[in-house]
Amino acid sequence: MVYTINIRGIRIYAYHGCLPEEALIGGDYVVNISMKGDFSKAASNDSLEDTVDYVDVYQIVKKEMHIRSKLIEPVAKRIAENLKSNFPIITGLSVEVVKKNPPVGGEMDEASVVVEI
Repeated sequence: MVYTINIRGIRIYAYHGCLPEEALIGGDYVVNISMKGDFSKAASNDSLEDTVDYVDVYQIVKKEMHIRSKLIEPVAKRIAENLKSNFPIITGLSVEVVKKNPPVGGEMDEASVVVEI
């Protein structure tokens, strides 16, 4: 049996971007994660040890988001690799990093990148 765990709307203030101002001012980011795996054991025994702990996921995202990058692509890659290595039960993974209000010289709500493993 395959289950999907979705964690959406992890809001982090971080300092990614190519512009020097972004390193100083920072900006708002949202991270969305989707993890696939056989979590049927956890569904049967109601045990946190047999699934993915949301607290651990949040801590991994927070840690990786606080490592400055010019682009959001390496940030998404680091989050995905860290999650996969910490939770071998995950068989499929999607990480989306959303940059809110990117400085493009005009109006834009957001830009995002998605990494899938």
